[in-house]
Order: sequence, then structure tokens, then C-alpha cells
Amino acid sequence: MSQARYEGLHIQEGDMLEIIVTALDDLAVKPFNRTTMQRTGDDGSAGGNIRLGDNEYQVTSEGYVIFPVLGNIYCKGMTKQQLKTELDTRLKEYLVDPVVTVRHTNFNISVLGDVGSPGQKTSPTEKLNVFQALALAGDMRDSANRTQVKLIRYSEESGKDVTYTLDLSEASVVNSPFYYLQQNDILYVEPDRNKQIAANTTNPNRALFLQLMGVVLGLVTFVIALAK
Repeated sequence: MSQARYEGLHIQEGDMLEIIVTALDDLAVKPFNRTTMQRTGDDGSAGGNIRLGDNEYQVTSEGYVIFPVLGNIYCKGMTKQQLKTELDTRLKEYLVDPVVTVRHTNFNISVLGDVGSPGQKTSPTEKLNVFQALALAGDMRDSANRTQVKLIRYSEESGKDVTYTLDLSEASVVNSPFYYLQQNDILYVEPDRNKQIAANTTNPNRALFLQLMGVVLGLVTFVIALAK
């Protein structure tokens, strides 16, 4: 059976990216790494109060990273590989055989609803599918509706959140274009109403309530019979 193709994360505003440039000439490559800029008094950050780590860049609200020497690099909507290719091309004007590595450092998703531990989750891996995301949230509860899991994803085209429905009871979900998650995706697991009703039917407290009601009804019937 075929499986959904993983195309990588698409860079969004607010993303934190670690970008490291290396080359055979160590001296020539120094101006292109943030660690060097920190020593010269320029932190190379995108502004704001977020403290950036070594060689870490925040994508601005306009979709840029402010890169040493090269200036503003537009990367919103790109994959890591596309940004790497863009940087490789520009750096070849200054360096011989540059090597660029790009890594997300804040891949966050949210899992809400009928799961063991709802909330925002930070993934240790960038290639995250829907089942792995649910595992980060303690998996779905027994009362969860596995056929109506909602995926909420921001669409750059429409400029708003779009909701998709995933049926996790079907093996074909691995072929879905939404099988792999993107940065800031939201998964909402609906409760199964039929399972909740069944659980209430077998609830010990409900059974005790029915027993008490039976006793009360019996006493009322007895009193009415005496009155006659």
C-alpha cells in the first residue's frame, strides 16, 4: 500500500531556524554565522524579546530571516531544502563549495479534545504524522471518536484556518495529504456520543440512583395501599 509523501515542513512566520554555514576555508565562512556576529556586537536577530541561540534565526512577520552579509532572505512557505538551495546559490558568490544546514528548533503542534494529555506539544522530530502527534498527547481515550478527528491548518491561500476530517479507523489514512503535520497544526479529537451514553448506562452511580428510585417508588406504593 502506498503512503502519503512527506514533503517537509513549510516555513512560517515566527518559526525558529538554526542555520549553519561551513566551508573548507574556516576564516572565509566566519562572517556568515551568527556566532561571529554576536562577538562583533550585532545579534542578527529579527527583533523582539526572544532570545536566540547560536546560529538561530526567527522568521519575521513579513516572512524573512535576517542573515549575515546576505541581508533579508524571504523564506515563508519554503521547505528547509528550498531555503538551503537559496542560501547555497547566494553564498557561492562569496565562498567555495559552501555547505548549509537548516533545522527547525520549535516544531509545535496542539492536540485537544478526548486525549490523555491535551495541550501544545513540541515534537522532537520534524517528520511527524498524526498518530505520533496523538502519542505525544497520551493517545486517544476509549471514548474518543476515531472516525471524526479534526485537523485545523492555516491556509496561506485563503488567509484563514481550514478544517479537515480524518478517519483514523481506516488504513487509507496513511495516504491522506494531511497524514503528516505542519508547524502549528491543531488536532481535535471529538468524543463518541454513543460510547458516552453506553458508559453512563453502566455507570455504578447511575445504577445506585435507579435502585434508590425503586425503593422510593415502592414506599410510595406501600403508603398508598395502607391509605386505602
